[in-house]
Amino acid sequence: MTDQAPLSVLDFCTIYDGETPAQSINRSVELAQEAEKLGYSRMWYTEHHNMKSIMSSAPAVLIAHIGAKTERIRLGSGGVMLPNHSPYVIAEQFGTLEEMYPNRIDLGVGRAPGTDMNTLGRALRRDGQSAERFPEDVKELNAYLEGKAYIPGVSAIPGANTNVPIYILGSSMFGASLAAKLGL
Repeated sequence: MTDQAPLSVLDFCTIYDGETPAQSINRSVELAQEAEKLGYSRMWYTEHHNMKSIMSSAPAVLIAHIGAKTERIRLGSGGVMLPNHSPYVIAEQFGTLEEMYPNRIDLGVGRAPGTDMNTLGRALRRDGQSAERFPEDVKELNAYLEGKAYIPGVSAIPGANTNVPIYILGSSMFGASLAAKLGL
């Protein structure tokens, strides 16, 4: 038998012309089930906002739904745009997913906006410096998942000691360098 590289799927949960968001979700469930049946190792879901053709604005919610409809395939985000969120809330969300689906959850994080500038600044209320805090946000998120007190007296429950694997996403050396520096 020869070694085979594990294959994975990145799903944007595309909403095709004439299709409803519910139909897109159902198709994503079917895709995950088929990928699992074919032996794919993981399914990851993207975070995009204010895009009429993409259904995956809330990866954690989508992962929870698809986790209930699959048995073995790893599920994760590819990725959560960490500057759009509190690291604490992401630790709680993905800690909850890990408790629901043990050893099946991945957490890919990025620093890109995942949307247009109007949505970014007004609807998501993200300031212009959010991406600059990305390295510290990753450290904070990782600490919560490892059960360490990043902020004295604050624990992510659930989340603490789940050690959900974090993957740094990016299209430049910045992400790769940060991942290497943090051992992720």
